[in-house]
Amino acid sequence: MSGADEIEDSAAPLIEHLTELRTRLIRSVVAFIIGMVICFTVATPIFNFLTAPLCSVLADRGQDCDLIFIKPQEGFFVAIKVSLLGGFFLAFPFIANQMWRFVAPGLYKSEKGAFLPFLVASPFMFFLGAAFAFYVVTPLAYDFFLGFQQFGAEGQAVAEGEPQAAAPLSVVFQGSAQEYLNLTIKFIVAFGLCFQLPVLLTLMGKAGLVGAEGLRSMRKYAMVGILVLAALVTPPDVITQVILFVVVYGLYEVSIFLVRRVERKREEKLRAEGLWFEEDDDDDEDDPLMAEFEEEDDAEPDDGPEEGKP
Repeated sequence: MSGADEIEDSAAPLIEHLTELRTRLIRSVVAFIIGMVICFTVATPIFNFLTAPLCSVLADRGQDCDLIFIKPQEGFFVAIKVSLLGGFFLAFPFIANQMWRFVAPGLYKSEKGAFLPFLVASPFMFFLGAAFAFYVVTPLAYDFFLGFQQFGAEGQAVAEGEPQAAAPLSVVFQGSAQEYLNLTIKFIVAFGLCFQLPVLLTLMGKAGLVGAEGLRSMRKYAMVGILVLAALVTPPDVITQVILFVVVYGLYEVSIFLVRRVERKREEKLRAEGLWFEEDDDDDEDDPLMAEFEEEDDAEPDDGPEEGKP
């Protein structure tokens, strides 16, 4: 077979893979657009659902839940952002299925069994993180932000038990719908990604890229990194930052446990196949081979000149 024929034979599978990848991507994009269109038709109910944390905090303060559009086009862009978020959530199962169908033919049966649980766990952990952000973190954040309001004698709301003339200037919340949506989406996406930590580290442990001992030795660096992350993705509220730190660090410890479990299963499998060898932790002097080598080394004469020779 000539070199040109070999190049053509090797290029054919590559072209087939690229064609299949293009087909999978096109189907995923079409599914995302369909989900986006569906969510655009019900963008208002979805947005009203997303405003539940803010409205709950405002209701506790005796204020109406009113958001405003600062720019004429803001309402349209709010509907677009809601549609993007909702379309992604609706289309994600189909997109994940397309990814799996593209990757699965190139995997062995054992690799399929190892990879499939992570494909299922990843969206579950993202939804869990998003729910935690929406129902726990977001109300705390907005309660902190709205605590800086001032209620004057002529203000829209007055704090209970406070004299009306206590603050002559009335500074109350009249939020932008787009700014509120941006901040809420930031919380949801940030916590959803943070909850991917056990999935990512366990998958890396499965591939042998990280180990439980290495993760334990990196605890102090992980704590610093998590504190920095908490300061970046949460408001300047100590309670919210502490909650994020505790949750993400807890996920880090869970990751260590899962990686250690993966290592034990790998060790048991190798032992059953007779391929596991214990590392010799004894000193070199207890090794007979090393002792024999050292004896031979000691018996060798010095390289220096003998007596009586120049």
